[in-house]
Parts: sequence; C-alpha cells; structure tokens
Amino acid sequence: MITAEQIRSTQGLIAPYVRRTPVIEIDAADFGVQAASLLLKLELFQHTGSFKARGAFTNLITRKVPAAGVVAASGGNHGAAVAYAAMKRKVPAKIFVPSVASPTKIKNITDYGAELVIAGERYADALAASEAWAAESGALPVHAFDQAETLLGQGTVGLELEQQSSAIDTLLVAVGGGGLIAGIAAWYRGRINVVGVEPEKAPTLTRALEAGRPVDAEAGGIAADSLAPRRVGELVFPIAQRFLKQTVLVSDEAILAAQSALWKTLRVVAEPGGAAALAALTSRQYRPRADERVAVLICGGNTIAVDFDR
Repeated sequence: MITAEQIRSTQGLIAPYVRRTPVIEIDAADFGVQAASLLLKLELFQHTGSFKARGAFTNLITRKVPAAGVVAASGGNHGAAVAYAAMKRKVPAKIFVPSVASPTKIKNITDYGAELVIAGERYADALAASEAWAAESGALPVHAFDQAETLLGQGTVGLELEQQSSAIDTLLVAVGGGGLIAGIAAWYRGRINVVGVEPEKAPTLTRALEAGRPVDAEAGGIAADSLAPRRVGELVFPIAQRFLKQTVLVSDEAILAAQSALWKTLRVVAEPGGAAALAALTSRQYRPRADERVAVLICGGNTIAVDFDR
C-alpha cells in the first residue's frame, strides 16, 4: 500500500519533468448535469498527451536503468510516455504495442526515438512479448500500471488536484489497468468519493471487485487502446478494494457522445479513454446530488482528428 507521504515526495522528484495541468470550473448545466459545481482536470495537456508521463518519469528517476535501457508494453499512451522520458533521460527504450494501438500513439512513440514492436492484438499480447524481451536483454521493465513507482507517479495527479481545488466531493476517473485510480485513491484515502469509470466492453476493475480478486475480463470497445488490459493490477486491487465505493460502466456510444460534448462545449479534443469519465455524467450512469461538487479527470488526448460537428 503506497502512502500519501511517498506521493508527496514523488511530486517533488518529477516536478522538473512534468506539467502542472490546468483545472477549469464550468457550469454543470453546459453538459446537462445537475451539480453544485463541476471541475475538469485537463491532464490531456500533460507531456505526451496523457497522465502517463508522471509514472514514466518516476520509474526512470527512482530505479537504476541498465545499459540495455528500458522496455514497456502499452496500448499507446504509456509507451509514448516511457519513450519521452527515456529520450529526456538519454537512455534506450523499446516499446511493445498491440495492433489496436492508434496510428497517432504509434507515431508519438517513434517520434520520441524509441524502438517500436507491434506484438499481438491486445495489451496482454504486447505485455508477454515485452517480458520476454526484458528477460533476454536485461532491459528494465516499466509496467503501465502494476508497479509501485508507476502508482506513485500517477498518484501525484490527486495531490496536484487537491492543491488546485480542495472543495471536491466526488472525482470521476477512467480505469484501464487501474494505476491512475489506485494512485489517486491512495492519495485521498477515502476523504472524497473516487469513482471508477470503465467501458462496458472492458470492465476490468468492476469484475475484480465483484470477484474479490483480479480476474480476466472482456477487453474490447472503442477505448481498447487505453482502457482494456484484460486484468486489473495485483498492486492496484487492494488499494481499489479499500478506498473505492463504486465503479460505473459506460457504453461506447456514451463515450463518443462525451467526446463530442467536450469539443462542442470547450473545444477540447479527448481520446475515447480520456472522455470516458465524463461519459458517466453525460449518460446519467453517475447522477450527482444537486449539492454535490464533482470533478472529472480528462486523462488523455491522443486521437486522430474527428469531425465532432457533423
């Protein structure tokens, strides 16, 4: 179980390398929501277009990197973050991605100078290939979500949000492998209601909480390149089990509608996984009280251009 003090220390270590991303307060009625207030934490403005840079830099700064460099498996965002951190830290990086990774994310990885390998159809395939390479080469594996350093880095999102706005009752967070929500939950430790939001076609945390342990779940849907690892992390699960009271499932159609609403209302372009948390509100799968102060984490923006005005 990572601690709030460790997260605070991590924030100091990675501060020179990551952005303090903005928080904006908007009229909840703009999204058809009844709530006392609505905040958006725009983590899609982070380096490499997602929160993943926080965990990547934490790994590369706090762990000894061998001459073989680092290796990671990713649906795209983590791979881009590790590639970027490796470029900044001047170490080699090899990134394994599944075939569902978007062209935008693949280009980001190669633009940062990492070696790219496409392995299998889903994240689990890429992970297996990356683990084989780590064993063969001696490269340092940087796990996308089930690594203490990754959790600590992602937990700085929660610390930063509280520094920016302490008046929050509920925070909605998209869930893939669970590193982000576990890090944030470890920071807040039940002081606010942290709600996990997952696609209906990739309910990894929901199925784990139902079973009382990490189990394999469906791994598909429109956000499969960021929110469909098949199984929630072993380090993630006890934190989620202790501090989370609720998860919400949203449809692909709801995610697309939330993407469109973000563009039409704020001119913000989020990827499907980045808009999933907002979809819980706009699809009424999460219904706040009239006096509730709600925050939503918009966690990623690596997507192709879409004509949301059609």
